[in-house]
Amino acid sequence: MAVTKVLITVKTYPAISTKYDELVCTAGFREDGTMIRIYPVQFRKKSFGEQYAKYQWVEIDLVKNTSDFRPESFRPHSHDTEIKIIGEIKPDGEAWHERRKIVLKKVYNNLTELIAEAKDKDVCTSLAVFKPTKIIDFIIEEEKEKEWDQKKIEHLKQMNIFESATTAKQEVVKKLPYKFSYTFVDNEGREATLMNEDWEIGELYWNCLRRHEGNQAKACADVRKKYMDDFALTKDLYFYLGTGQRFHFVGPNPFMIIGTFHPKHISQTKLF
Repeated sequence: MAVTKVLITVKTYPAISTKYDELVCTAGFREDGTMIRIYPVQFRKKSFGEQYAKYQWVEIDLVKNTSDFRPESFRPHSHDTEIKIIGEIKPDGEAWHERRKIVLKKVYNNLTELIAEAKDKDVCTSLAVFKPTKIIDFIIEEEKEKEWDQKKIEHLKQMNIFESATTAKQEVVKKLPYKFSYTFVDNEGREATLMNEDWEIGELYWNCLRRHEGNQAKACADVRKKYMDDFALTKDLYFYLGTGQRFHFVGPNPFMIIGTFHPKHISQTKLF
C-alpha cells in the first residue's frame, strides 16, 4: 500500500456490477508523467469532499490490481479508502499551458504502432494520449438495450447497495440510450471508429435532454455540435485511449476513447 498522487484526467460513464455496485474507471497521471488507471471506484458513494473532478490532484492509497494484468492498473486499498483532493490545475487563459505540460509529454499518432505496443506482453501499453490526424465524423447510434440488465438491478436492490449514510435512497445511474463514437485517421491514413466512454459526454446528453424537455433528437444534435463542430473542428483535439481488459490481447484494436483533451490551438513555440 502506498499513497499515490494522481492528476485525474479521465472518468468513464458509470457501469453497474453485481459484485462491486456502480463503478467508475478513473485514469490520470502520476507526478512523473506516467499514466495510471484506478479501478474499481464507487464514485457516487463517496462523500462530497472525495468526489474529485478532472484536473484535480488527489492522494489515495493504491495497490496493484492483481486481477488485471495491465501494468497501469491499480485499485484503492479498499472501497473505504479515503480520497484526498489536494490541488487543481485550472485552465490558465485559453491555452491550458500547465495541463499541456503533463498531458502531452508522450503523444501517439500512429494506431498500428500503439496497438503493437499493447500486444507486446513485455510492454502491454493500455493507456495512451493519442493525436488523430483528421476527424472524419462523430457518430451517434441508438443502443439496442436502453436499460440496464434487470437481473443486475434487482440483485443490487436486494443488497441495499444504494443506501447512503443518511439512509436516503440513491438511484442507480441512468443507462445512456445512445453510443457516441469518433471516426478518424492516424498519421499513416489508417481509419478507425472508436466509442467514447467519457462521463462528460453522458452528462452533456442528459443536460441537453432536460433543456429540450425530453426531445432526444435535439439533445443528440447538441452533443454532436459540441464534439464535432467545437472540439473536432475548432480545438486542438486529443484522445485519452484505454484498452478493455477482456479484449486487450484478442481484439484487433482493443482501444476505446475514455476521454478527450481539447484546448484551443496555440503556436508550438508557446507550449513550454
